[in-house]
Amino acid sequence: MSSEPLALARSLLDLCRMRKLMVTTAESCTGGLVAATLTEIPGSSDVVDRGFVTYSNEAKHAMLGVRTSVLENFGAVSKETAVEMAVGALEKADADLSVAITGIAGPGGAVQGKPVGLVHFAAAARDGRIVHQEFRFGAIGRSQVRQRSVIEALKMLMELARGPAPVKRTQAAADRLRSRAARTPRRTAGTLRRTSRP
Repeated sequence: MSSEPLALARSLLDLCRMRKLMVTTAESCTGGLVAATLTEIPGSSDVVDRGFVTYSNEAKHAMLGVRTSVLENFGAVSKETAVEMAVGALEKADADLSVAITGIAGPGGAVQGKPVGLVHFAAAARDGRIVHQEFRFGAIGRSQVRQRSVIEALKMLMELARGPAPVKRTQAAADRLRSRAARTPRRTAGTLRRTSRP
């Protein structure tokens, strides 16, 4: 494992430890690499609650509550699915922050409007903050797409962890997150763009 993701993971763990935040991950194309990077560091169990590897659409629906209508209308690799994965992970885990990743690592799997190297990320916090980013890494190789995705996911978690002071975890907060995800604007695959906020 390269030094950059491990350095980011250490910084994230230290920050979350200081702010008493727990983290969960929901991964598709990275297959658990974000959780593996975090848990590579001794003592990470006081920050990392659990990780979900939801490679199939069925797993995204069954484990994270991603709606079948979202998967059918937008596809697994979409902003809408990433946001619902992040929200679903918070609902299922005993955590304050979540990050979700879904993409096309390659070398196959591309469809019109969704090339190899397209990855959608979403991170969510119990206080209702949700961040989305889209990256088009290009056909740089499956391993490189996955490794760069780990780095971006850790950066997103750092952004949320630096945010407002943590609030008490409540079902009401989870309901607000789910409601916010449901209001995500509908867009076709041809209009996907990189954003920093939903």
